[in-house]
Amino acid sequence: MKISIVTVCLNSRRFIDETIESVLSQDYPDFEHVIIDGGSTDGTVELIRSYAERDARIIWSSESDRGISDAMNKGVSLATGDVVAHLNSDDYFANPAVLSRVAACFKAVPKCDWLTAGLTFVDEDGGFLRDVKVRRYSFRRLLRGNIILHPSTFIRRAFFHEVGGFDLSLKYCMDYDLFLRLGGLAPPYLLDDQLACFRVHNDSRSVVRSTEAYAEEFQVRMNCLGATGRSTWFYLLDHQVKKRLNRLYYKRLLAHDRKQD
Repeated sequence: MKISIVTVCLNSRRFIDETIESVLSQDYPDFEHVIIDGGSTDGTVELIRSYAERDARIIWSSESDRGISDAMNKGVSLATGDVVAHLNSDDYFANPAVLSRVAACFKAVPKCDWLTAGLTFVDEDGGFLRDVKVRRYSFRRLLRGNIILHPSTFIRRAFFHEVGGFDLSLKYCMDYDLFLRLGGLAPPYLLDDQLACFRVHNDSRSVVRSTEAYAEEFQVRMNCLGATGRSTWFYLLDHQVKKRLNRLYYKRLLAHDRKQD
């Protein structure tokens, strides 16, 4: 079973070397790292090229695109693996055994179409902030909010294409929209482990654009509810409460980060 890791980036020189190293250090032999650069000017392209010249498992391109969704779809279109995953250019795998564990799960459960696990929040220097365990899954819980952790999620490539990939009209919650479409067809396999490290820093889209992201997530949820004929009033109230809690959550994480400095 071949696994394709897709990383999209734009001016990511600050962190992407750690992302690439965490992929190349995997003890599972059958993988490729597909890197889609959006036209970086900060030395990212030169760094990617230097890695690719030394390791044929890196496949990459650098050109303008129509946003993150477009770049991630491009990555999957170049991928040749049976299973695909998206690892952000400022995140990294938790240890060298991640792909081995994932492959073992897919092989043990042949009917598994996708798999998700937990992750670890780290600060910009990689310092531990907290572990987030894999969430108990039901489609109803997924409708309430995105309980799937994208950097720790692996999808059979055929299943990804079956649901149509990422929606190019979305800027922030394309992963949630994808998970709703996947979850509407099959539940994910839950792996009780932290597979990836998610870096929290002041330039992270999750922090900088949290308000816009929550607004888009709400629209994605409403679209799904409308398409399935479900009532919306409960989700309207739930969204308002969680929006406030999310803002407080990231503020506390960043405050903790600054105290460590």
